[in-house]
Amino acid sequence: MIHIKIKRIHPNASLPKYATKHAAGMDLSACIERPIAIHPNNVGLISTGLAIELPEGYEAQLRPRSGLALKHMISLPNTPATIDADYRGELKVILINHGSEPFTVNHGDRIAQMVISKVEQAELMEVDTLSDSIRGEGGFGHTGMS
Repeated sequence: MIHIKIKRIHPNASLPKYATKHAAGMDLSACIERPIAIHPNNVGLISTGLAIELPEGYEAQLRPRSGLALKHMISLPNTPATIDADYRGELKVILINHGSEPFTVNHGDRIAQMVISKVEQAELMEVDTLSDSIRGEGGFGHTGMS
């Protein structure tokens, strides 16, 4: 288990927590002064009132909550959003409303999940050719539907 430092920027901020013993993501909650309505086909930037310090070699990924997606068509347009290990600013969540009705975010609403992942930086090596593979250049939909 890794340890991550977290700071409440706002005293009313809720700390992220895992909803179940085997949950991959911690729920992030809104920390806002007043309700924010996100209209259909629009986005809203929602504060969490928190900042984190990730260890080198880790990132935090922000992901949609499945219940909000299913029931209200609310998602993150940049999913998964990446929080880098050297970022120390407030965690904010961009929500998008794909639904047909306005969606209101209230203080304390669980709005996203945060997953902590190990990452490595790669060193790119420019070459003139790449090795062959069975797939080759087969791209989008190359395996069909059934």
